[in-house]
Amino acid sequence: MTVISKSEFNEKIFSNINKIINDYKLIEEGELIAIALSGGKDSVLTIHALNNYRKILDFDLLAISVDEGIEGYRNYGMESAKENARKLNIELIEKSFSEEYDFTLDDIYSDFKSACIPCGVFRRNILNKASYEIGADKLATGHNLDDEIQSFLMSFARGDVLKFSKFGPKLDMIHPKLIPRIKPLWNTLEKDVGMWAILNDIDIHLEECPYSYLSLRAKIKEFLNNNEDKNPGLKNNIMKSFKEILNFEVYNKPKLNNCLRCSEPTSAKICKTCEMLDLINNQDESS
Repeated sequence: MTVISKSEFNEKIFSNINKIINDYKLIEEGELIAIALSGGKDSVLTIHALNNYRKILDFDLLAISVDEGIEGYRNYGMESAKENARKLNIELIEKSFSEEYDFTLDDIYSDFKSACIPCGVFRRNILNKASYEIGADKLATGHNLDDEIQSFLMSFARGDVLKFSKFGPKLDMIHPKLIPRIKPLWNTLEKDVGMWAILNDIDIHLEECPYSYLSLRAKIKEFLNNNEDKNPGLKNNIMKSFKEILNFEVYNKPKLNNCLRCSEPTSAKICKTCEMLDLINNQDESS
């Protein structure tokens, strides 16, 4: 087993991220990049990596954190986000479910099969609106290699090939109000992200979301990790196959309209955010 130093490991992980940024032209000179900063290891590595990349390219950075309202959990992530943004001298915009929707995730999660369903919809809505309001050119997220292959296998298992158009390190603009997303950690293993945080004594929120065990993603994650232990390299092999699909198959991107209620981008007449708000409001009225 080869042992490498902290400096060698840091060089390896940042070079890998820089290569993704260069190869896929994730960032252009002079752009304003918003970072979805949760305070977890992936988003914290993303903000450090992009801040380092400003030594190579001139662009602006700003972070956005969303407090979903998970008691005894999210407050620690928010503190980590604030501390990392402060250390790097990057402005942080704080948003929350309670301010935007007048409820927390704890208030409404029981209305859904999994708390991850409303959490994902409402978080994406807030992040996109905040990015649009500040004039960001792109929104960077902390999705790593593990996250991407989990999402790919979830969509594959559901037969939802339309979702394939959302995969890849860079999503192009398909609607004027939908900010393109970039994933600088797209080719970085989750274990390497954790190792970076530990080796460099980075202030991160390490706890798993208390609702995550209910999701299909958690089951697929456990399956992949168990099999990676038995067959080292499995995740990278899945990613290679995934890249082949992205390279040789063309999937129709959904045509987006403006939601008839809130005017946000949607592939339907009413967006998922408004649909879920209706469901929650109906539940409140019937209780």
